[in-house]
Amino acid sequence: MGGCMGGGAVTLFLCGDVMLGRGVDQILPHPGDPALREPWVADARSYVDLAEAANGPVPAPVPPSWPWGEALRVLDEAAPDARILNLETSVTRSDAFAPDKEVHYRMHPANLPALTVARPDVCVLANNHVLDFGRRGLDETLGALAGAGLRTAGAGRDAAEAYAPAIVPLGQGHRVLVFALGAWSSGVPPAWAATSDRSGVAYVPELSAAEAAAAVVRIRQTRRAGDLVVVSVHWGSNWGYRVPQDQTAFAHALVDGGADVVHGHSSHHPRPLEVYRDRLILHGCGDFIDDYEGVSGHEQYRDDLRLAHLVSLDAGTGRLTGLRLAPLRARRMRLEPAPPGDRAWLAETLGRISGGLPITVRHDGTLRLAPAGSG
Repeated sequence: MGGCMGGGAVTLFLCGDVMLGRGVDQILPHPGDPALREPWVADARSYVDLAEAANGPVPAPVPPSWPWGEALRVLDEAAPDARILNLETSVTRSDAFAPDKEVHYRMHPANLPALTVARPDVCVLANNHVLDFGRRGLDETLGALAGAGLRTAGAGRDAAEAYAPAIVPLGQGHRVLVFALGAWSSGVPPAWAATSDRSGVAYVPELSAAEAAAAVVRIRQTRRAGDLVVVSVHWGSNWGYRVPQDQTAFAHALVDGGADVVHGHSSHHPRPLEVYRDRLILHGCGDFIDDYEGVSGHEQYRDDLRLAHLVSLDAGTGRLTGLRLAPLRARRMRLEPAPPGDRAWLAETLGRISGGLPITVRHDGTLRLAPAGSG
């Protein structure tokens, strides 16, 4: 779906959690049942009320493009070769709420245009919300996405399907392979693991050397000359900047074993980024689309700010040649350009938490990391 490669470069769009369920689903043309089973909220429309109280009315029903807002212009201008996102919601009419779970995300299948409008090449499903409505809900999700022509990674009708990569052909003999894993540390229940005879997610019980080695085996079984490899991992807690040592070691082992990009997500705000052996590791991309606007409690992390990651790789080697970050801000359940002060805050914060990596604000308002040795 992306543009043609030029000058031996491949550009990937990566973002964190795209949560089109719950409150977002309620403002779209075909809202599902708003019933929730959260301790304090029983109706998904309450999240719309919170957003409106914070920033003004939302003109529901909104067109499918509404939640993406400015992000669609960013994507059109960047024309990435592949668009990869973590779809953190089930796509189902089911009301079979997963037990022992407080927060459940679902979007009505008729609202899928709110996903396809962004033309994703891969929807990662290895996360802690894709089975919020059970295995029947997962089956409906997989069917709905396949019916819309969308590739998925990280969940399937059995382990072989869940652990298999999504493959995006780029032309000229190049492909992007996207493997996806969901870690226990992000809240993925062990019972959600896919097996040889049971649907579920590509599950990682712990970020161990053995689990990394298993992932590397799968990379080497599939990879061929001309392939670029992204490993997308849902890991870690929701808040804070500290990256656990086992997460860093796991990411390094993936790179050592052939990953060109480690695409980490789960945290509600951006976490450190790292360049290891000329490969990009995103420890937490932050949410991209959600319904948390107006929810208080962690204001110091500025989770209203969102980042579109545009990652440029050398097509022949997979080496990182550039990273641009388009800063956005959620207002009225829509992404708009982040104002100058917020862009500066993001650049300073990302550089500081990432060990001093040089992240600068460019004249066009994007943030840029220039890898060592790049022009």
